[in-house]
Amino acid sequence: MSNRWKYALAWLSILALVAVASAVVVLPVWLIQPFASQTQRGLTMSFYFRSWSPILTIATSVVCFALAVYIWINSRRWFGKAALFVPIAFILLFSWFARQNHFEWMFNPLASKSFVAASEANFVADNEMVLSVVINGDAVAFPVRQMAYHHVVQDVVGGMPITATY
Repeated sequence: MSNRWKYALAWLSILALVAVASAVVVLPVWLIQPFASQTQRGLTMSFYFRSWSPILTIATSVVCFALAVYIWINSRRWFGKAALFVPIAFILLFSWFARQNHFEWMFNPLASKSFVAASEANFVADNEMVLSVVINGDAVAFPVRQMAYHHVVQDVVGGMPITATY
């Protein structure tokens, strides 16, 4: 195999590694689809990709850097070397994102919650679903419409701190 083919293969490999790193980071976010219906299979796949993404992005980073060194050494033109910074920047960005809890970004807790008595809750229709909690005779209800976006609320019910999730 000629040096030119090895050089081209190294570039193709780097681009493939960027695609793999982006896929393992973007797929979990796409599969969760915060404002669409979710399936058990989609959630399972999302958490599977999410659990493997830190390891896979480190592996793609190491191989990408090795290929970049090969290209750097064998590149005769400055723009061939300068172009290496673009895929390396993407690999590093995806490696960083793989270590972030982007699910928490999508499903952020309700920042300023307020509670009213059931008789004063004019923002909840009679036929609307709620999540209810009763502890020590104290009862609260959280509208599913709001919980579907925020997914988590913290409260104290019957003197006991709780975290309700949906």
